[in-house]
Amino acid sequence: MFKKFAFYYIPHLGLFSADMACAFLSSACNLFYPIVTRGIINVYIPERRISALTGWMVALFGIYVFKAGLNYFIQYYGHVMGVLITMDMRRDAFDHLQRLPFAFFDKTKTGAIMSRVINDTFEIAELSHHGPEDLFLSLAMLLGSFVILCTMNVNLTLIIFALVPLLLWFAGLMRRRLSRTSMKTRVEIGEVNADLANSIDGVRVSKAFETSEHELDKFQNGNKAYAHARGQQYRAMAEFFSGTGFIMDLLLLVTLSSGGLFAYYGKINAGEFAAYLLFVGLFTEPIKRLINFVEQLQNGMTGFVRIQELMAVEPEKDDPGALDLTDLHGDVSFEHVTFRYGDDEMSKNVLSDLCLDIRKGETVALVGPSGGGKSTLCHLLPRFYELDAGRITLDGTDIRRYTRLSLRRKVGIVQQDTFLFSGSIRDNIAYGDVDARDEEIEAAAAKASLDAFIRTLPEGYDTYVGERGVMLSGGQKQRIAIARVFLKNPPLLILDEATSALDNTTEAQIQKALGQLSQGRTTLVVAHRLSTVRNADRIVVLTEAGIEEQGRHEELLARNGLYAALWNAQKREE
Repeated sequence: MFKKFAFYYIPHLGLFSADMACAFLSSACNLFYPIVTRGIINVYIPERRISALTGWMVALFGIYVFKAGLNYFIQYYGHVMGVLITMDMRRDAFDHLQRLPFAFFDKTKTGAIMSRVINDTFEIAELSHHGPEDLFLSLAMLLGSFVILCTMNVNLTLIIFALVPLLLWFAGLMRRRLSRTSMKTRVEIGEVNADLANSIDGVRVSKAFETSEHELDKFQNGNKAYAHARGQQYRAMAEFFSGTGFIMDLLLLVTLSSGGLFAYYGKINAGEFAAYLLFVGLFTEPIKRLINFVEQLQNGMTGFVRIQELMAVEPEKDDPGALDLTDLHGDVSFEHVTFRYGDDEMSKNVLSDLCLDIRKGETVALVGPSGGGKSTLCHLLPRFYELDAGRITLDGTDIRRYTRLSLRRKVGIVQQDTFLFSGSIRDNIAYGDVDARDEEIEAAAAKASLDAFIRTLPEGYDTYVGERGVMLSGGQKQRIAIARVFLKNPPLLILDEATSALDNTTEAQIQKALGQLSQGRTTLVVAHRLSTVRNADRIVVLTEAGIEEQGRHEELLARNGLYAALWNAQKREE
């Protein structure tokens, strides 16, 4: 784990080395004061050497000016280095998230993911800056102080250093408890973030049903759990700092009493005793640094461990030897496909031994009762999920022979729940081709019957759509989704209940744009409203048992089977 953490220092070695050098020089500056003090008490004052005294005062002033410059560099550039390191970690975590399979996001709360990427990296910045600095300088100062104190009085130094093992033992004992409580706190704040994100996303529902009190109770339960975990962490921190503080005070007491006795019996003189007390003060400073380092280590490494847990989730991988899909004729075949969500024994097959062939340029509609696997079938074509059995082919070649990136570039999807990113209309259409020119974006909008509406807006294509597109109507959002696919221009098209959430008038307008979009493309349509697919080249009735029947609209009505029953039922409702 520490090796992985150290890896992030490599791009910033220059800044890290400069920070460590400045920190070392800053600490070295502190050694002059006790030395000068001993000289003043033992030599310069008794011998009345005013010039030497004045010279050292000027020298100390210059040293402290130099030290102030060093500390400025440490505080500013050291923290900048910590921010850059955590920026790299967040970049890697986000990049990894983009490559995780749909199944991960099905099971993981959005707020919990955000907590790992944002909250857990905050303490890492402090650890990455102060951690190596405190550890290196503490060890160097401890060794240096020990050597200097031994030159002054070996016996007194050994008495004082006898307390160091006790301090290290206590710090190690408390470190494990700090680690447990810190991890528990991170988990609970992740749950709070998840509840908060969920409540914000569903605020319109809670307002519509007047359930704000219920949402508050749910949030408060998680909030109390976090407060309890935080309280346990603070208790462990209190025990740690009070215990180490007591040992530090005990060390000062031993120094004062032992040094006083040594001075009383003439083992050291007054100047050496004063210098010794000052050096012991310098000796305790690295111990305090080590104590702070233990806390930083627990907080920072806990966050890093949680980031690494996220990074350990297996990403989507292309099969060995996978090729880029370039030329595509457009024939699609589902051959004995079996699939279920989850890998436990309680999971039920959504699709079982399903076979379906779709010819180039054909529009095939999937209809039937809920739970028959219509949307699932569409998600399998771009390899959002992996099959349990069987295979899917394009022009006779298994899709697993192609890289996911090249495969998904050939598939355009318009779904019922259109997701718009926070940004402008132009930005959202450009998701079809992020390198597209403005004229290409506007041409795609025109094909989706959206251009005329956009030009009526004060800011035109630069109009802000709001979070998830809340500033636009359902029909306008669907047109943006259609414009995206026009811009992408894929040979394969999936329309997953693209108009089911719209009113009849808007649906008729969108259907016209979808009809134009489907021309010349192999199209798979999932529809609940059967009137929208009556002109499809083929209609497939899919149930939990598999394909119940298939054919053209008129053929299926003539058979008087399940499709005819669904059609007649919808007609009666209308």
